[in-house]
Amino acid sequence: MSNNARLEWRCRRGTKELDLLLQTWLRQEFDLSAEADRQAFLELLEWSDDELTHLLLGTHQSDQTRINELARKIRSLSLHLT
Repeated sequence: MSNNARLEWRCRRGTKELDLLLQTWLRQEFDLSAEADRQAFLELLEWSDDELTHLLLGTHQSDQTRINELARKIRSLSLHLT
């Protein structure tokens, strides 16, 4: 299984909204992103579904600036999906 296939599997969170947000960013931005964003994304995949939902919907912020910045980028990308 390739690294991106493993990441794709880890992006499957059980809710359509989270799956869509995470998988879209993985497919469209991960390989093109700076190493700091890729590392932040891997950290996000360790978060619980509840924490991720709140972060990606903008109702919660992390104490880490780079996580908040990545969440903003993921939200921004999702605006172009509608």
